[in-house]
Amino acid sequence: MVNSSEISSRFWNQPQKGIEESIREETYIDDIIQKHHIEQCIIKNLSGIKTAFDGGAGSGRFSLMLAQMGIKVIHFDISLSMIEKAKEKAEELGIADNIVFVNGRLEDLSDYSDRQFDMVLSIDAPVSYTYPNQFDVIKKLIRMANKKVILSVAGNLGWIPYLFNPAQKAQYILDKNSDDPFVTWTINEAPKKLPDFKPDMENVEKVYNTHMMTDLEDMEAVHARGEIQWPHTYAFMPDELQEAMAACGAKNVKLSGPGALSRSIPNEVLVNIMRDSSLKDRFLSFCFKYDSNLWCAGMGKDNLVACADV
Repeated sequence: MVNSSEISSRFWNQPQKGIEESIREETYIDDIIQKHHIEQCIIKNLSGIKTAFDGGAGSGRFSLMLAQMGIKVIHFDISLSMIEKAKEKAEELGIADNIVFVNGRLEDLSDYSDRQFDMVLSIDAPVSYTYPNQFDVIKKLIRMANKKVILSVAGNLGWIPYLFNPAQKAQYILDKNSDDPFVTWTINEAPKKLPDFKPDMENVEKVYNTHMMTDLEDMEAVHARGEIQWPHTYAFMPDELQEAMAACGAKNVKLSGPGALSRSIPNEVLVNIMRDSSLKDRFLSFCFKYDSNLWCAGMGKDNLVACADV
């Protein structure tokens, strides 16, 4: 079996990834909702936090925010293109002294000691991309935390609905004039699939039972040809994540599902909300309250979020 981190490295180190990931909140409404939700989780857990480790920090959405607050941050990511984008932003914001950039893989955190950081983050599913080492990575991240751990992983229950609607992402497009290739495909091509679309129930059952959002069978051949593919992705069940974290010493594990409320709202309404600044703020605040309900944890849009003490 091909090392999953090699597949992840090839995917996330595409030159355009730094820019793509840095503008997702300008393109997709579900990203706005999810990032706001996690931002609130972080803010509500900042008491006594002076140091932080952001594992899979990407283009710096949260590592830069923490550095702006005066917290000393390790920005750790597998993607050099994303690190370069985050470095540019850190320089622009004048916070370079508060942040150290490290290129590395979550499977190897041996350079960091037990309880080294007050807060440990891993946001937007990097843990899920470390399959088959996802549980070991959770253990390592919790080991490094002294006060708080916040993890955001792919959620199995939240992902399954995608298998019934190839045009589901259309609900969340904010800028229909974006030159993002996936936006163009979703608007122009995905709807054409709907009239004749029938879900592959065998695959649905397979994803549900294995928790794997990607098909492992052909990945070695694809990787050997030098092609770029979406990384192996393990999608957690809520109780599974909660139990795994508790087994590693995390306490008071609180789960939430950002995007659960928004799944029932049409694109036109979501766009109207996003274009009204005062309404947008109230809506995002209510989404955080609604999606933080334990019963929403499984049905977050893409991610399952866990906040815990250590």
